[in-house]
Amino acid sequence: MSQPTPATEIESPYAWLRLAASVVLMSIGGAGMYAVMVVLPTLQTEFHTARAGASFPFTATMLGFAAGGLMMGRLVDRWGVFPTLICGALAQLLGFTLAAHSETAGQFAWCQAVFIGFFGCSATFSPLLSDISHWFTRRRGIAVAICASGNYVGGAFWPPLTQQLVAAHGWRTTYEMIGVACAASMIPIAFLLRRRSPIAHQPPPRRVGTVDPVSPDLAVGLSPGVLQALLCLAGVACCVAMSMPQVHLVALCGDLGFGAAHGAQMLSLMLGCGIISRLASGFVADRIGGLRTLIVGSTLQGLALMLFLPANGLVSLYVVSALFGLFQGGIVPSYAIVIREYFPAAQAGARVAMVVTATLLGMALGGWMSGVIYDYTGNYTGAFLNGVGWNLLNVAIISFLLLRLPARGSRAVFAAI
Repeated sequence: MSQPTPATEIESPYAWLRLAASVVLMSIGGAGMYAVMVVLPTLQTEFHTARAGASFPFTATMLGFAAGGLMMGRLVDRWGVFPTLICGALAQLLGFTLAAHSETAGQFAWCQAVFIGFFGCSATFSPLLSDISHWFTRRRGIAVAICASGNYVGGAFWPPLTQQLVAAHGWRTTYEMIGVACAASMIPIAFLLRRRSPIAHQPPPRRVGTVDPVSPDLAVGLSPGVLQALLCLAGVACCVAMSMPQVHLVALCGDLGFGAAHGAQMLSLMLGCGIISRLASGFVADRIGGLRTLIVGSTLQGLALMLFLPANGLVSLYVVSALFGLFQGGIVPSYAIVIREYFPAAQAGARVAMVVTATLLGMALGGWMSGVIYDYTGNYTGAFLNGVGWNLLNVAIISFLLLRLPARGSRAVFAAI
């Protein structure tokens, strides 16, 4: 097993190299989420299912992703991020290969849930976020945001690439190709992350379970458990709203007569703009703290979601897709920053995994729920309104926390620890 790394390497050139490698790994590791979005209309036709049934493999992927994240978070706290990455790479290879040979929608969903979601995607999101948060102090916000942008870098190139490959070779061959590409690229890059986290040299917090290793009264009137639960509920709510356009945009374009190719391009544009949002949120979080950054992103996401309601033309959908990406991209990494601001560093892996798991459950629930509403109403208007309602719940929870918790910026935390 690799040895712990001296704390002097925090914010060193190696830390930045590690950040760059983490971005690439997260970009590749998210392939399973985005490929299934693109093949949704194809699956509906081939397996003769309703829209909700065709959406279920995405839901299964996110449920597996969520459950696997809890396990991976604990493994990272104990063993470091390297073993989880190797596991994730091999699982992607196996999952995509088995999914490509599925004979039923149930078999396909099972492969997506277990191998691609539980063992694959989960290894390259919350583990990388919690790991990179230990390698930066003054620039922790922007470092976490850059790392999280890898998820949207993958979202920018996987949908159009998958769509082109499906058009040329069919979805089964495309899935086999993606599985091989993931394993062949992830395993060599993972070796750059073999060094253990610098916090392995730090003494444990003086009071395990307090919100802050210095001041146990930091979260006035809220226990650590209550704070974690509220953050998880907020994560579910924001991502039910977030999932509606992300999961169903390709299908929506098909319904409007614009074709799946335009839908894949819009999804790529949305997630590409999310990169800008995530980077900007990191700069903002370093100055005003994670909670304030989170409330800004959540509010803007709700506004963008409402703009989808009147958008039914090709140009308007491209514009609103870009705005949605610009507004919501910084939300999920803000949760990781909040965890690092209000909980001890030694608990980061497990606690970040919990809140990320909650966001993934929200994505799973929202993706499936939108399909059910579509099947019941025959259009996506009700699904968008449902998303707006969940977004309002998220804003209400974060507003409550802002009123109860003292402000904490990343630089303030650095001074404390």
